[in-house]
Amino acid sequence: MREQWGTRAGFILAAVGSAVGLGNIWRFPYVAYENGGGAFFIPYLFALLTAGIPLLIMEFTIGQKYRGSAPLSYARLNKKAEWIGWWQVAISFVIATYYAVIIAWAMSYSVFAINLSWGEDTGGFLFGEYLKLDVDPGQIGSLVPGVFIPLVLVWIVALGVLFAGVKKGIELANRIFIPTLVIMFLIIVIRAVTLEGAAIGLDAFFKPDWSEILSPGVWVAAYGQIFFSLSIAFAIMITYSSYLPRKADVNNNAFIAGFSNSGFELLAGIGVFAVLGFMATQAGTTVGEVAAGGIGLAFVVFPQIINSLPGLNGLFGFLFFASLVFAGLSSLISIVETFVSALQDKFKISRTKAVLFGGGLSALISLLFATQGGLFLLDAADHFINSFGVALAGLVSVVAVSWFFKQLNPLQKHGNEVSDLRTGTWWKVCLGVITPIVLGYMAVQNIINSISENYEGYPTSFLLYSGWGVAVGAIIVGFILSLTKWKAGDLEVPSEDQEKGADFS
Repeated sequence: MREQWGTRAGFILAAVGSAVGLGNIWRFPYVAYENGGGAFFIPYLFALLTAGIPLLIMEFTIGQKYRGSAPLSYARLNKKAEWIGWWQVAISFVIATYYAVIIAWAMSYSVFAINLSWGEDTGGFLFGEYLKLDVDPGQIGSLVPGVFIPLVLVWIVALGVLFAGVKKGIELANRIFIPTLVIMFLIIVIRAVTLEGAAIGLDAFFKPDWSEILSPGVWVAAYGQIFFSLSIAFAIMITYSSYLPRKADVNNNAFIAGFSNSGFELLAGIGVFAVLGFMATQAGTTVGEVAAGGIGLAFVVFPQIINSLPGLNGLFGFLFFASLVFAGLSSLISIVETFVSALQDKFKISRTKAVLFGGGLSALISLLFATQGGLFLLDAADHFINSFGVALAGLVSVVAVSWFFKQLNPLQKHGNEVSDLRTGTWWKVCLGVITPIVLGYMAVQNIINSISENYEGYPTSFLLYSGWGVAVGAIIVGFILSLTKWKAGDLEVPSEDQEKGADFS
């Protein structure tokens, strides 16, 4: 019998917990700032309504209708589609291996924050003292104890939650993680907006540059942000929705999850730019001079800001990095669940064995990223698996479902039957026309950019295995795993009598 969520709120919290991750905090604010500030919210909202939520509805409906992990759900949709599910699972596997390491850094930094152990030279501390980055790209070096120890803790928590199952593990963890994360981040935001210069930062974040709105790059950035922040095409949302009761409202749930994620991104933007305004004021410079995105923002710029706060530096620093840990853990758990569920479905093994094998293997591989050369490996793998994994898998899945297998009508019929909110022609137009065009354009641009120049100037030999090899490897693994035969009757959707569980609407 397939496990089920205990309540509707449990499922929504888990979906939001998956979507709200590190990218919401350190990627969205900078992407918005770089792409027209306040004007960016128009393409962003358009992308949410024409790609984000329609894709969420599609994945929620596939999971709930076909009652299986991504490979099993795609196989039940059409036998020729199974490899897409395995490809998405392989992408999740790769992401899990390095995502856990970034959470480990945040865990370390939440401890460093208490005594401001990073000193004045925060960049030198991160790359030198902490990561011990004194090797060239392609060289592994030795394990870094300061990363290895928290990494072990991250995996103990994540796998411990997964061992407990869907209701007693994932749902319970998200009931703790998500409210805690929101409370911590609200405290950060309230403190941030009361700092001297906060208004300057918020002005930089919200002030619209209307000239940017006609730039195709800005619209692509908006779709990219929506796509990567909602956990679409990672196999996550299909897996999570497969644990829904048959009568659960998929359309409303997709809207709630989509808007909750965007709400948190907006909150993160306010917090981040309020403190960047403070930092610019302290340094007597502009917000543009101190603004950064990604790892640089979280582990270099933020420690500098925490150093210069007028009081309670340690507490503010701890809250910020602890919020990164909570956001990261809820996402990591959802990522690992995709291959745990897939292994259970395909090979008929227990959850315990699936967590031990799938989770254990990803934990072992993650040690590569906890070495002296781990940052280079992480940077390359992250760039290529996102550009040629997630985005491309999303394009292939939506084109396959809407064009080749012509499943939009049956999926829409199912979604509307169980939902209060009914989708109409707009949903099919979004998935059949708008999303494929935008994702196709993104895929072509990514290929052109990656072929014309080496990412970050890394040596070609290094990128061949750490970047291209990882992205192509995920596709190959997807095809190989889809060749394994299912047992008799596996591809039949179980009847209601075979599935006993409490319904909720």
